[in-house]
Amino acid sequence: MLKQLQPILKYYLKLRGDQMSLAIAEKIIAMEKNALDRWNHGDPSGYLEICAEDVCYFDSMTEVRLDGKENLSKYYETLRGKVHVDKDEMLNPKVQAVENMAVLTFNLISHVGEVKRKWNCTEVYRKEANGDWKIIQSHWSLTKQ
Repeated sequence: MLKQLQPILKYYLKLRGDQMSLAIAEKIIAMEKNALDRWNHGDPSGYLEICAEDVCYFDSMTEVRLDGKENLSKYYETLRGKVHVDKDEMLNPKVQAVENMAVLTFNLISHVGEVKRKWNCTEVYRKEANGDWKIIQSHWSLTKQ
């Protein structure tokens, strides 16, 4: 009897896992879009709010990796009020998740007037003990324009 139930149990566990992964993906993409919207209006606080204390950060303008939320905050403060994006397009978002870790990758096109900037982004999220998802690694790079 147990052997007969095995395919049903496998199907149930896969379905449950797929639903959990979908819920994680939807939450993380929504968090990223909210932070990005604030960023586009000169407010980096949206990203700082979803970063862990031990975040590591790279982008095309930094010479070295920034370690820790304090260092990232100092860097972002130099940009506060200076970033203004008219419109953005998040393309190909993909979240690969396990129970307490998720990786979000996507392409971004930022529109400022007639100028378009293309980016690749990778964000690694960790589920904290309180259940919140926080960025622990962030990497932004400009692509061919």
